[in-house]
Amino acid sequence: MTERLFLEDPRAVRADATVVTAGDGGIVLDRTVFYARSGGQPGDRGTLRWEGGEVPITEAVKGEGEAVLHLPPPGAALPPAGVAVEAEIDWTRRHRLMRMHTTLHLLCSLLPGAGVTGGSVGEERSRLDFDLRESPDRAALEEGLNALIAAGHPVSFEWVEESVLDSSPDLVRTLSVQPPRGSGRLRLVRIGVGSPPIDLQPCGGTHVASTAEIGRVAIQKIENKGRQNRRVVVALVA
Repeated sequence: MTERLFLEDPRAVRADATVVTAGDGGIVLDRTVFYARSGGQPGDRGTLRWEGGEVPITEAVKGEGEAVLHLPPPGAALPPAGVAVEAEIDWTRRHRLMRMHTTLHLLCSLLPGAGVTGGSVGEERSRLDFDLRESPDRAALEEGLNALIAAGHPVSFEWVEESVLDSSPDLVRTLSVQPPRGSGRLRLVRIGVGSPPIDLQPCGGTHVASTAEIGRVAIQKIENKGRQNRRVVVALVA
């Protein structure tokens, strides 16, 4: 099991850890700040450093069970098992992904009742596919997004019993993927402080602390991807 430090502190850039295993399939640490690719958000990149060596990490992905695999370039020198390392992520890239991921949650809030059929978080632009018969108005959607961003709504998370999904199944907006069960706990990401909040969804990804961190965004296009599937592509302006 790898302790996922980003779940409690998405702004942690580096952490000390110990190598559990290291091989061609990747490097497993006992704890990490590297987000493992999941839910449409790419895994983090960065560097592992130890006494006498270092190795770049091209991406972090999920391994067996609760392990996080840190993937080095082919042929790179690997740290030996048991050695202490400093794990450091590429913060500039991570922060852009955080800004984009939170933007997608805001986008969901502007299309209430529309299920999400797919999505992808990117550094420059991201997308969500919605179960909608008609395309939303692009200009109105962009105006609404930027108003929510400029308002500086706080973004927080909380842990609840996973059984909350039995009584509140509408918390899940994704139609094809359900939050994993079995741990007994579920992480909810909340935007806003009102009741109801701006948005409240199960999510294990990383997010900014305030919508104001996102900066201005643009709806680049809305595409027809089927009889009842609309793809909304959003980009960071700065």
